Amino acid sequence: MRFLMYKLDDETKPFPQLDEAQQQAMQEVAGDAAKAGVLVMNSGIAPSATGVKITVASGDVSVTDGPFAEAKEMVGGFGVLECRDQDEAVEWAKRFQAAAGDGEMRVRQLYG
Repeated sequence: MRFLMYKLDDETKPFPQLDEAQQQAMQEVAGDAAKAGVLVMNSGIAPSATGVKITVASGDVSVTDGPFAEAKEMVGGFGVLECRDQDEAVEWAKRFQAAAGDGEMRVRQLYG
């Protein structure tokens, strides 16, 4: 089963960059997950100021440049995990979040 883990960040505050110890811890857990055959991919995500939002309403398409002031919580990073079940995905996500420091990580199963 594949799971998406994603880290939420508050865009009203400066995006926290990982310090050297956190970078090393993140490399270690990513390496462990890759060796275990669990990590499909992971990455940080650029701030919403560099993105666009596409909306369709009644067939009309609109494109809005970031930042998206109405959204306080934004996805700051993500990973795709291949795990036997949700419990295993949660254990890996806990390790990734611990490496990143304070914050919130969510885990959701992917379809297909």
